[in-house]
Amino acid sequence: MAEPLPLPPPVAGTAGYGAHAAPLAEQYERLRFEDVHAQVLHLYPAPPGRVLDVGAGSGRDAAALARRGHEVLAVEPTPELRAEAMRRHADAGVVWLDDHLPALAAVQGLGQRFDLVLLTAVWMHLEPAGRAAALPVLAGLLAPGGVLSLTLRHGPVPAGRRMFDVPPSELVAHGTPLGLRCLHVGRRESLQGHAGVHWSQVVLQRM
Repeated sequence: MAEPLPLPPPVAGTAGYGAHAAPLAEQYERLRFEDVHAQVLHLYPAPPGRVLDVGAGSGRDAAALARRGHEVLAVEPTPELRAEAMRRHADAGVVWLDDHLPALAAVQGLGQRFDLVLLTAVWMHLEPAGRAAALPVLAGLLAPGGVLSLTLRHGPVPAGRRMFDVPPSELVAHGTPLGLRCLHVGRRESLQGHAGVHWSQVVLQRM
């Protein structure tokens, strides 16, 4: 009998998520898409549009956007979370894909461009070299006039997770040479009441 093929190594930024997929998904689903994105919803394109949700987690945002009339491709590299999201939002019409930053090789292979690219609670998992490699990829996936929306977590890092404190100014500065202009930089407190935690929201647009 042939030896089973070895499993691919886990994506570094996903550490701590797979083993707790169900309770984490339940936690994410308690927050409304409209509340998480309240500051920037007016900057998102009206449906119908093509949306890419990178690190889509429980599928909350992907499903909400699909139900608004968008065509949504959701990328989630953690198998357990992806399965949980597909179960919870089976009727939303979201297309799911196993892929990850910084390359998003499978997404790039589709040859599509997107009107909205979301990275909600994702970017701070990438080390500096990963962020430097990923931003040009994301810029290249945007259609002209397309919007890139990111949220960045600041504060204590939960046990077992890997996160970096990323200033919003880094995104703005690195995005400018890529043809991304800043539409919004804002701050909000933790919607879950986590002590010492706040979030930055950054929206860039491809010129």
